[in-house]
Amino acid sequence: MTRSRLVAAARTARPLLASPARQGRSLASVAGLSSRSSTAAPAPRTAGAVASPARLHNTRFYSSSSRANWKEKLAAFSKQDKTPLYDFHVAHGGKMVIFGGHHMPVQYAGQSLAESHHFTRTHASLFDVSHMVQHRFTGPKAAAFLETVTPSSVADMEYNTSKLSTFLHPGTGGIVDDTMITRLGEHEYAVVSNAGTREKIFAYLTEHTAALQNPEGTDFWWEVLEGYGLVALQGPQSAEILQEVLDPADGLDLSTLYFGNTGFARLRYQDGPGGQWKSTPEKAMISRGGYTGEDGFEISFQSTNGEAGPIAETLLQVAGPERLQLAGLGPRDSLRLEAGMCLYGHDIDDSTTPVEGSLSWIIPKERRTKGGFHGAEVINKQLVPKSKGGAGIERRRVGFVVSGAPAREGAEIFTKDGEKVGVITSGSPSPTLGKNIAMGYVKEGLHKSGTELDVVVRGKKRGAVVSKMPLVPSKYFKGPTPAPV
Repeated sequence: MTRSRLVAAARTARPLLASPARQGRSLASVAGLSSRSSTAAPAPRTAGAVASPARLHNTRFYSSSSRANWKEKLAAFSKQDKTPLYDFHVAHGGKMVIFGGHHMPVQYAGQSLAESHHFTRTHASLFDVSHMVQHRFTGPKAAAFLETVTPSSVADMEYNTSKLSTFLHPGTGGIVDDTMITRLGEHEYAVVSNAGTREKIFAYLTEHTAALQNPEGTDFWWEVLEGYGLVALQGPQSAEILQEVLDPADGLDLSTLYFGNTGFARLRYQDGPGGQWKSTPEKAMISRGGYTGEDGFEISFQSTNGEAGPIAETLLQVAGPERLQLAGLGPRDSLRLEAGMCLYGHDIDDSTTPVEGSLSWIIPKERRTKGGFHGAEVINKQLVPKSKGGAGIERRRVGFVVSGAPAREGAEIFTKDGEKVGVITSGSPSPTLGKNIAMGYVKEGLHKSGTELDVVVRGKKRGAVVSKMPLVPSKYFKGPTPAPV
């Protein structure tokens, strides 16, 4: 992938992870679906998950009891354009671009995009995802609110479990943004949204939370966390590296933390070269999952006193260059495409419903029958094929393996008979497969794996075969491998 392609694509990021949660020992889930929207099935829940009793300090962004200066806070928050790791990136040779309204590294000096991609798949890479927006919804009305604006069931979630979802437009069911929802307690949910949709999602949430006000402010609070670092440690050696920097006093054993679950522990770090070793004052939220299809973690921690840089430096020092390297937006994009995960604003947007986006699996059975969420009158009819009396859909998101030059966003898709039947939304070379891959929408009925189509690249038709996603098999850690019988 060229840098110019990334700059052109850098309108939004995906996602990724549940926001920083409470202190204490607990398990939650934040499936590597996190991001970003995926075609994967929901992660299994972990038995015995326990909610953490103590709460991290948050900055109150908005509460239902007082909206006096929310517009000013919105404006100030929206202007933030540097993550807590900006200086760290520059010091390590990061080639910075604007992505999701933030200065982010597209790659690092001395690394090609393909080399960084391969290193992630074989060892481990550290990504900065602090540009994501981390929300909290709290109070007795929080679950009802989330079940109105998303198609998910959240009231019956186990404590500290997570699910991928989508904010939806009323009336149309179009996707406002994709998001991760984590239940932290009886009436508390952590929600993460994309950086590139920041202003849009603030306006959307402000509009739809207005009816939840009450004089006491006890029924519903909405907060946005500020001053937090969020990094993704991805790759097969991630667990062994991360375990080495966890404070042993917290007793978090990563060998028992499976894909889709989250644990809490303080991070140990060295305060500068030769400096004193410290532990973060508050426990980080450590979620096993990510946006690459590899085993890995997304780590959210408070960084109001500049802890982000020293924490990242410590990870590099502890692991050594043979196990861990820094990675930027370039390899992140090719990794997520191989993993079949969406980039909001490209593969899904306001005009796309979850059904069209191949995300029907995020809608549980009870919501398909009872509805009650934005766009349910459209989406639930789409879930039933026309052959069974429903509305069905006209298009569907699929993956492709493309012959010849890579197909980029906007490339048109045709049948072998010359009928235009779709468009590419993402495309790049696949370093893992050694082929060109893509994602896009095709006419319903042409979505089955093995369907042969054509895509126009640089004025010429190239063969494109519909392929099952993920295009590269995922390697999530779902527990010990059973012994052979």
